[in-house]
Amino acid sequence: MGGVTQPNSPQPPQNSFPASFDADDSNLATGPRGQLAHRSTIDHTERLERRVWQPRAGVWSVVGNGLSNQNFVEGPGGLICIDSGESNQEMAWSLAAVRKHTDAPVVGVLYTHFHYIGGTRAILDEAGERASDIPIWGHSGIMGNLERVGGEVKPAGGRGLVQQMAIAMPLDGPDGTVNLGLGTTWTLPEHAPFTREVIAPTNTFDSATSFELAGLSIEATPAPSDADDSVTLWFPELQLAVNNIVWPALFNVFAIRGEEYRDPRILLEGIDHILGLGAEHLVATHGPPISGASRIAEDVEAYRDAIQFMWDQTVRGMNRGLTGDELTEQVQLPELFADSYLTQQHYGLVEHHVRQIHAGLRGWFDGHDALLFPTPPLERTQKLIAGFGGAEEVRSQATAAHEAGDVRWALELASWLVRSDVNEHGRIDSGTDEDRALLASIMRTIAQRTTSANARNWLITRALELDGTLDFSRFRVHRFSARDVMANPPEAFVKTLRVLLVPERAAGRNDHLRWEFDDGTRVGLHVRRCVAVPTDGADADLSISLNLTTWSQLAGAKLAMSEAIADGSVVVSGDVGRVQAFLSCFDHATIGA
Repeated sequence: MGGVTQPNSPQPPQNSFPASFDADDSNLATGPRGQLAHRSTIDHTERLERRVWQPRAGVWSVVGNGLSNQNFVEGPGGLICIDSGESNQEMAWSLAAVRKHTDAPVVGVLYTHFHYIGGTRAILDEAGERASDIPIWGHSGIMGNLERVGGEVKPAGGRGLVQQMAIAMPLDGPDGTVNLGLGTTWTLPEHAPFTREVIAPTNTFDSATSFELAGLSIEATPAPSDADDSVTLWFPELQLAVNNIVWPALFNVFAIRGEEYRDPRILLEGIDHILGLGAEHLVATHGPPISGASRIAEDVEAYRDAIQFMWDQTVRGMNRGLTGDELTEQVQLPELFADSYLTQQHYGLVEHHVRQIHAGLRGWFDGHDALLFPTPPLERTQKLIAGFGGAEEVRSQATAAHEAGDVRWALELASWLVRSDVNEHGRIDSGTDEDRALLASIMRTIAQRTTSANARNWLITRALELDGTLDFSRFRVHRFSARDVMANPPEAFVKTLRVLLVPERAAGRNDHLRWEFDDGTRVGLHVRRCVAVPTDGADADLSISLNLTTWSQLAGAKLAMSEAIADGSVVVSGDVGRVQAFLSCFDHATIGA
């Protein structure tokens, strides 16, 4: 009975496509700096422009001074700063802006999560001699999360950040940045040169906790959202909630830059907690504040219901046996969610969130027969091109599909031409200049028709790479920052080396090397069976001794290991040749040099 439709079973949509971008240019508009984008995307920028909001007396929210908000609450005992942005310069600007409204001394800092805490030094510098008396409250997972994203997956994370946050895009012209969905830009040029210094919380918690600060009662409740250390802060005397879940766009279950799974079921718990507070004022890490209990209740309820809709209907489709591609057609937000900007697809896209829910629940295999044992990608694209009659025929059909407005099909066809050969870096990403220009042109068409800042920024960044405007190669290598090495425990980046091991170089090797740092830290790596296993180094038969400054220069590609050994900066105990052969197993420019 395969292929027979069961009685009364829901029918798949006919000729339907996810509402991820328009089918034509009817909503194409030009921004104030010549950017070509969806009219709704351009209009959304107004909500994110720089402004100091004051939802009630003693509360200020600085919106648009970067990607995130810096929020301030004044109590009888002084001023509380909530988050500190990406840099000291960013936070200093916000402090100066709020100083036009209050001269109350800062008496406390609160972190909503680990993303936006790079400017706390500006707060402490303003406090001067009182700095050591200022408590910093935050979730106990904050520092661990910072170490995680700055270590093993740093190249992938950094590359994704550049792609999603328009960091390599021009500010003006057709490809110019419009906004980032949650903010106008990653960092404002006027804040350069940026200095970032993360200062760890002095008071931590991992469950709901209450405390008093600045003469105000505060209830901090863990509310995992785009970070598992995210918290909602409730100020009962002020009827004020500060949160990192309700954003000025539909919540991003999937981040196009790549992130760990954000479970909608957990998100809903945090949103329901906010609804249960009955707040008169809702301030967030992104976007303008919302005031009025009835408006908050209505808008936030719609926001949470949109997330539940995506979850419920994805699960319903999965249970019916729909594949990921089928799910993206089936699960689309009903028109009723168009009433509030909180549920608009100005950041991510439902099409992508649905796929992520499936992957988070069930993994990568969606039941599509061909995906169980797919043809290797290079071989597949070459066979597809041959089957279509050769590259010229594929090129012709891709061009025709683009001109006819069938851009999804055009995108797939053009991608074959670029993904049918290996480039000089060993990746399947080649093609003639003509083919790369064709793919870039199709991507720009989609970028100009989508409401999603994430999708537009990724597509344009990729188009800039395809047409040779942007050299993206530096974002595909693991580079340690000397500053980051100095700011972290010595062993952190030694252990990270294990994801840089080149198996071919380590074949047949069984060596154990210990690093001994001048602060007493000892850490080891045991290379065996083509893996590098972190150890305490106690049983190592090889060792090197060095100080942290030398290690930061080595890891930061400022100093070659051979030079450091020659000048005595690194002292080797054991066979120098074996140590150098051991270190050459790692794909790093200077550690193995």
